[in-house]
Amino acid sequence: MKTIIVGLGIQGNKRKKFIKKSEYYASVDNKNKRAEYHSLKKVPTRNYNNAILCIPDNQKNEQLKYLLKNNKNVMIEKPLKLKKKSDYKLIEKAAKKKKLHIYTAYNHRFEPHIISIKNILKKKKIGKIYSCRLFYGNGTSKLVRKSNWKDKGNGVIDDLCSHLIDICIFWFGIKKIKKFKMISNNKFENKSIDHAVIVSNQKNFRIELEATYCMWKNTFSCDILGSKGSLHIDGLCKWGPSMLKERYRTFPSGRPKEIVKILKKKDPTWKLEYNFFKKNIKKKSLTNLKNDLKIFSILKSLR
Repeated sequence: MKTIIVGLGIQGNKRKKFIKKSEYYASVDNKNKRAEYHSLKKVPTRNYNNAILCIPDNQKNEQLKYLLKNNKNVMIEKPLKLKKKSDYKLIEKAAKKKKLHIYTAYNHRFEPHIISIKNILKKKKIGKIYSCRLFYGNGTSKLVRKSNWKDKGNGVIDDLCSHLIDICIFWFGIKKIKKFKMISNNKFENKSIDHAVIVSNQKNFRIELEATYCMWKNTFSCDILGSKGSLHIDGLCKWGPSMLKERYRTFPSGRPKEIVKILKKKDPTWKLEYNFFKKNIKKKSLTNLKNDLKIFSILKSLR
């Protein structure tokens, strides 16, 4: 099982660290001199089985179709943005026909406390869910501004809000995720949107997502309110420490029972996600792009 990385930037270099030497074949980048190849089409197709795409959104459609044509499994950095809705069904159908696995990488699904919340919700320990609020902020506005391709389009909405939408799908299921409305968007330091708030207001269930490049201390927080309690996350492992609070309601009112779990560890998500990708290939798991199509539709409606 040999793997190539297409795009040797920040994400590509992160992914490369977790590929075993025996599994790594080459990297492809038309600007990075450390890459073994400067064009994907120059890489001998007989020498690799899988590809990890860490490239700008406007290149994903063409590169993905090329890799499918040449019978390669593909992991793609989020979000998977194709030109139109019908492209998702066509690519999914082609992948299934060739028994190839296409997977869009949302590494926060492998964050320990995010997994813990998934399990708590599955057991309905906090009862009926009333609302979910997620905040994701970092201080990368200047870095984004310097990029030739990042400071375009929807900016932080496509970049960070896509993560938050995917987490909601992971926790609540795709059927529970409906339309979102843009509450506010700003271009404080960038040409593209660098701060945004989007909301999904449903009957008896509300989701609010806020993302920004203008949070000078990297921050992730979560508040889920239910009829029997609430769940709260403060921080991700990569920024450490990461805290999960489970609170169980005292009726009719009063101080809740609280369980606090604090993690101090290196970011485990990159390795776990790559292993998950390999496991799906070995299991011959069918490609399913329903989540990607859902996220694409939401992001498109926010333009």
